[in-house]
Amino acid sequence: MRRYLRVVVLCLACGFCSLLYAFSQLAVSLEEGAGGVGGKPQAAAASWLGGDGRGAGRGVGSAGPAAHHGRSDRYGVKMQPTERVHLAVVACGERLEETVTMLKSALIFSIKPLQFHIFAEDQLHDSFKGILDSWSFLQTFTYSLYPITFPSENAAEWKKLFKPCASQRLFLPLILKEVDSLLYVDTDILFLRPVDDIWSLLKKFNSTQIAAMAPEHEEPRIGWYNRFARHPYYGKTGVNSGVMLMNMTRMRRKYFKNDMTTVRLRWGDILMPLLKKYKLNITWGDQDLLNIIFFHNPESLFVFPCQWNYRPDHCIYGSNCQEAEEEGIFILHGNRGVYHDDKQPAFRAIYEALRNCSFEDDHIHSLLKPLELELQKTVHTYCGKIYKIFIKQLTKSIQDRHDRPPKER
Repeated sequence: MRRYLRVVVLCLACGFCSLLYAFSQLAVSLEEGAGGVGGKPQAAAASWLGGDGRGAGRGVGSAGPAAHHGRSDRYGVKMQPTERVHLAVVACGERLEETVTMLKSALIFSIKPLQFHIFAEDQLHDSFKGILDSWSFLQTFTYSLYPITFPSENAAEWKKLFKPCASQRLFLPLILKEVDSLLYVDTDILFLRPVDDIWSLLKKFNSTQIAAMAPEHEEPRIGWYNRFARHPYYGKTGVNSGVMLMNMTRMRRKYFKNDMTTVRLRWGDILMPLLKKYKLNITWGDQDLLNIIFFHNPESLFVFPCQWNYRPDHCIYGSNCQEAEEEGIFILHGNRGVYHDDKQPAFRAIYEALRNCSFEDDHIHSLLKPLELELQKTVHTYCGKIYKIFIKQLTKSIQDRHDRPPKER
């Protein structure tokens, strides 16, 4: 009988000790969760907030809450940060005004916070910083300024390819190593609807796709690649790299098929061999190299419609972008310098309207009437004859912005 009593007492003692230990652990966790002075949860949160993926930028700026990538609630449970749209551009020479106008168009209609990655010649950095810092009241973006950077052993050759600095875009996956996905655009791009919308196309990528671009031409009879190219190119008419959406994590991991070796090569290893092989056969520089890469790896490219990269070629000889006719232009691409001459006044009218527009709600809302009057003066051109497609999506974007609560504009 005594033996049984000892067993019972021992079990009760063990149970009591277990309860004491459980209560002590609960008390400790509650103290830590309450955000005690210098506790571990604070250190963990600070480390997490510090990882902003900006890369080796020479200058870094921020504007408002977009700089705060996450927060911890009072119990130390980390809240998910608001997703940021990463937008990159390369600016050299006389491209400051064009680039600033593009960034402004992105900010006017964007919904999510934006992170700008601006690669520019050193003499442009102060100007960019001054302008972007003056926009800090918007509280909707952060930015990073980077020097133009090419592999040291071939820097001169890369820099003079096609246009000054244009080939910088090829090295973005290697420079912005901590950025998962990125939208690259040329300086002569204007957003006529939220950047968020093209960013959402990343979700439509299948498991093999790493990048997205629009066709170079819709009409093969006026196509350049299918008539003149002396190198491989993607699809029937090639692709245009002025608007390029990238899953850079996948780009860095992929091994690419090529026509130089039976061995598949990674992104950082394929660029220079391609240039050496085709440099006497390419006309459009880095865009041609991208066409060659995706010719050999077509499964890796997502092709989006022409209204996401609408250029003079889509209307200069008559309208040939059906999607834009139906839904309007989403992203305007004023290549060939059409924002700065009188050859395509419809493109120039849109550019000047956004260049001169301020961020004030009333100014944005009143943008359309004078713009439409200017566009009506362009009907003597083929692009001007269909001027309504230039403002169809823009009208919707302005109205949608007006309908959003003030804090979300």
